[in-house]
Amino acid sequence: MTLTPNLRGALWMLASAVGFTAMTTLIKFLGPGYPAALQTFYRQLAGVLVLLPLIARDWRGAFRTTRPGILIFRSSAGVLALIMGFYAYQKLPLADANALSFTRTLWLVPLAGLVLREPIGPLRISAALVGFVGALIMLRPGAGGVQAWIGWPQVCALASAFLFALTITGMKVMTRDHSPFVLLVYAAVLGLIFAIPPALFVWRWPTWPDLGLLAAMGVIGTLTQGAYIKGMQAGEAAVMAPIDYTRLVFAVAAGLLLFHEVPRPATIIGAAIVVGSTLFISWREHQLAKRSVEPSLQTPD
Repeated sequence: MTLTPNLRGALWMLASAVGFTAMTTLIKFLGPGYPAALQTFYRQLAGVLVLLPLIARDWRGAFRTTRPGILIFRSSAGVLALIMGFYAYQKLPLADANALSFTRTLWLVPLAGLVLREPIGPLRISAALVGFVGALIMLRPGAGGVQAWIGWPQVCALASAFLFALTITGMKVMTRDHSPFVLLVYAAVLGLIFAIPPALFVWRWPTWPDLGLLAAMGVIGTLTQGAYIKGMQAGEAAVMAPIDYTRLVFAVAAGLLLFHEVPRPATIIGAAIVVGSTLFISWREHQLAKRSVEPSLQTPD
């Protein structure tokens, strides 16, 4: 049976969602013994090891670049985003951390206008603002009312989403004259270099079973990224984007079954608003991309 491009893409995206849930589950499980900075180091190390055979085929081409400054900035921001994101997954319920991670699409709206100088109209601006309202709903304290309105895990989740949006914006700039493989190689290698100093501050030698789990976490993270790219390449972006949100469903299931985390009503309501806003933004960008074929019809909104 021949699969349609969208069906192939959907299967890749589902594999990415399952892999992402497995990775974040390991992050949370290993959290008590291995701080976020140390987990980030192992994540980057595994990524480099997976890419080494491909780099060895043409190491000159893999590292060919004319913009080292942007690559260094993008990699350093990516490592900081990983550390903050891992910390959020360790400290927050999986459903909350996953839902807040989707705000990266909302951050892309102002960054596209400020950095890429893309025309951003009132519809996408309004959708982004509504999405941030959903994030604020998720940040409400629990029923006891004694928690701070927002704590460090929530701050790190939002900051991680912003930094990931910044790296995506940088990637859009770099893809004008760099292949995706070169960007992936630099993100992995420079990311490993930048991950070493913070890891040394919290260093501990893992036990053999924990080393296996840390290695699995890193390899799964790299394969998840590859599955996401394959999914986006195979299918239409507007069709693939909603499938990525299945990882929120998987996160709720994993949190409930493995960590006994019951989602709060505020999490469900806020997540629904964030997902709806980001889906609208993705759909609107797809519509504008289709209109670009006919410049006379293209208007920013």
